[in-house]
Amino acid sequence: MDSEFVALGHEAGDYAGLETFPNPGVSRVDMTSDELVAVCPITAQPDLYVVSIVYRPGDRCLESKSLKLYLNDFRNEGHFCEALAVKIRDDVADALGLTASDVDVTLRQKSRGGIAITAEA
Repeated sequence: MDSEFVALGHEAGDYAGLETFPNPGVSRVDMTSDELVAVCPITAQPDLYVVSIVYRPGDRCLESKSLKLYLNDFRNEGHFCEALAVKIRDDVADALGLTASDVDVTLRQKSRGGIAITAEA
């Protein structure tokens, strides 16, 4: 494994990049978090999400603490649910050297105003 992680083994700071490590031989990875928060780009009201990231790794896997810090960085950014799903998918694919079709992201926006949204990318 890589020994030069920026996020893993260090206190949380401003770092929000996605780090990877060599694939030990897995064919599918599913990572889920219920701690994603972004704000509505129009009203600036907080939107709370459950995010699921499923990918078929090639040579690299995604390190979970760097993912947590990456997701935490959205809490002060304005994003519509649908656009955020695409951004996360594209960023994860880029970090892993995969195509967008190798990564599936599902965002389940918790109900606000009586409406819940699920977006898949």
